[in-house]
Amino acid sequence: MPFWVSVILALAGMIYFNVFFEAIILFILSDLLYGTKESSFPVVFTSFIVTSIVLIMIEIMKKKVKFYNDR
Repeated sequence: MPFWVSVILALAGMIYFNVFFEAIILFILSDLLYGTKESSFPVVFTSFIVTSIVLIMIEIMKKKVKFYNDR
């Protein structure tokens, strides 16, 4: 599966499900298998860090949205 398909599915899962920790597991495995150190950002786990931040932001925004709590 291409990387961009994984990103789209992970974002959809983060929005649809309550807490979608599987996205974090997916991207840490992706970083462990294919991650390389970039010259501008000296951390190997780039997509894991970005996914963790996005998951936290989405969870905070879900609590702010009134109609999301109706499920």
